[in-house]
Amino acid sequence: MSTAQHKIGSGFGATSTADEVLEGIDLSGKLALVTGGYSGIGLETTRALVKAGARVVVPARRPETAEQALAGLPGVEVDELDLGDLESVRRFAERFLASGRGLDIVIDSAGIMACPETRVGDGWEAQFATNHLGHFALVNRLWPAIAPGGARVVSVSSRGHHAAGIRWDDIHWRRGYDKWEAYGQAKTANVLFAVQLDKLGRDAGVRAFALHPGGILTPLQRHLAQEEMVERGWIDEDGNLLHPEVFKTPQQGAATQVWAATSPQLDGLGGLYLEDCDIAEPAPDTDDREGVKDWAIDPEQAARLWTLSAELTGVDAFAS
Repeated sequence: MSTAQHKIGSGFGATSTADEVLEGIDLSGKLALVTGGYSGIGLETTRALVKAGARVVVPARRPETAEQALAGLPGVEVDELDLGDLESVRRFAERFLASGRGLDIVIDSAGIMACPETRVGDGWEAQFATNHLGHFALVNRLWPAIAPGGARVVSVSSRGHHAAGIRWDDIHWRRGYDKWEAYGQAKTANVLFAVQLDKLGRDAGVRAFALHPGGILTPLQRHLAQEEMVERGWIDEDGNLLHPEVFKTPQQGAATQVWAATSPQLDGLGGLYLEDCDIAEPAPDTDDREGVKDWAIDPEQAARLWTLSAELTGVDAFAS
């Protein structure tokens, strides 16, 4: 399979911060939407976009918590949204569309990781439903506000997609739930979503990207016991990072999604998976977890997942 998945030498890297990749970029007059924009790398993304002049809408499952986290940031508004509840997605989208505004940037940054087996909606596995289906429905419902502006849509995936492709015969893990493989499937879905959205949206000037933000200790790890993080070699028994050179700060973790959303180096490109503020290379046939797996950028699987997601959510902005 031929691919455009090759580094372009952006000049940035793993230690670049969101503010650094935005240096010299003026976002005045731009409107961004950042899910999860009040915690972890999402909060740093919101801060960086505001600093560059953008206004930012932050949909939040916990609006009061979001208001507190974002207090003092100018040009930020909070609204209620639960990605695990498609009715909540519909209500939020209707409220936003009623405002008559267009979106220049959409960053799907919210997510859950390695949670205990949890069911939402019609018995859907929570990681797939929240990380993928909720964002799928959100972007499709907001499409009338996205398309006219020639926006960029950024789907925050993870190197966790190396753990699993799409489990087509049991996508909701009704047999033998494995929290890490389920997370891997959800992160693969995030990449496939960007691949197909870019194909469908490019004629309207909308481009989409997916990315691995890097390893960052944030509230995303809330479902992991300290003992498990110790066992994985992330922290010691006192909670200290064992390999700080491997983990990014939240400011560094926000950099790649901000670069994806704004960099002129990506003009004319789309449907790509990024890491460390550059286009990622195809993953080598080893277990070193670098680059992007071929199953995550396969256009046939991307189209198949789009069709399934539209059936499950009842939403498809591109249905004829």
